[in-house]
Amino acid sequence: MSPNPKPPTAAELRARCSRGGVAIAPSLLAADFARLEQEIRAIEKAGATLLHLDIMDGHFVPNLSFGVPVVEAIRRTTDLLLDVHLMLDNPANYVEPFRKAGADVLTVHAEVLDDPRPVLDQIRALGAAAGLSLNPPLAVERIEPFLEACDLILVMSVMPGFGGQSFQPVALEKLAWLRDHSDCHAVLEVDGGVNAQTIGPCAAAGAEWLVAGTAVFGADDYGPRLADLSQSAQASVAGAQASG
Repeated sequence: MSPNPKPPTAAELRARCSRGGVAIAPSLLAADFARLEQEIRAIEKAGATLLHLDIMDGHFVPNLSFGVPVVEAIRRTTDLLLDVHLMLDNPANYVEPFRKAGADVLTVHAEVLDDPRPVLDQIRALGAAAGLSLNPPLAVERIEPFLEACDLILVMSVMPGFGGQSFQPVALEKLAWLRDHSDCHAVLEVDGGVNAQTIGPCAAAGAEWLVAGTAVFGADDYGPRLADLSQSAQASVAGAQASG
């Protein structure tokens, strides 16, 4: 990786990862970390185009996950796009270490940044795509001033920190609002409670990248599960376009 390559645009992210207008983003936090390399090889073989990596600090979210050395190890293992979600109180201090570790996309939270533009600009200056995330309680209108600075917007459909939570439908309203906003050209991503029942409504509302943890890694065979989720999402996109 060159020190400061040109950051990918939203269009380039779509071209690299999306198939039929969507991409399933397996969340590696749900994988078996005792077999991490084998898990990554299996998810590659299954047809994944990217991996979602959740970084938790024990402060912004009441849980810890993994840090820079693990991301470095993942980068050595795969050429898949690494979509790194920084659930941190002070993301500006960490975007450079995680970029150097191999992150292709770095997403920070609107809740901890009065003005996220300096951090988004910092991410792009490092050669990564810049993402902005918002939790369920935050009104989507709060990020409206920053839409044009985002390559990706991640709508959380649960409170981050723990798996197994129920999907909150407010995420669908936010996705549709972003999809229809004239200033929003970012890739739209959704995370939390995405499974066979919720993936269709998410895609129909505008989600292009759909983060799935146990919905993927809980399967006995990742290939058919990824294919089923992708087909459901693509069918919902086609249905929404036909009716719209």
